[in-house]
Amino acid sequence: MSGKIDIEVVYALPNEQILFRQSVPKGATVAEALKASGVFDKYPEINLDANKLGVFGKLTKADAVLRDRDRIEIYRPLIADPREARRKRAGGGKVMGKGGNDAVVGV
Repeated sequence: MSGKIDIEVVYALPNEQILFRQSVPKGATVAEALKASGVFDKYPEINLDANKLGVFGKLTKADAVLRDRDRIEIYRPLIADPREARRKRAGGGKVMGKGGNDAVVGV
């Protein structure tokens, strides 16, 4: 049995998605694997203080120890608050009225 594990690092931009596959030493942390992957060389805008990290969709810390076949995901900051965007969309529907009926009653 080797002292290595296989992992993936994924990062997505609006027009590009990148996946790095690599082997890292058993006991490696998320931060160590990211550094070894070369993702910071290709995307210098990634900042571990600003970007959140996950493993298979669950938030994780940079010092978390990885397991074989883990997929590290680097999340970009949201450009809009999803709740606020939904409120704005829902608010627009109230202006038109329910059902979109503009008929005048009682004339």
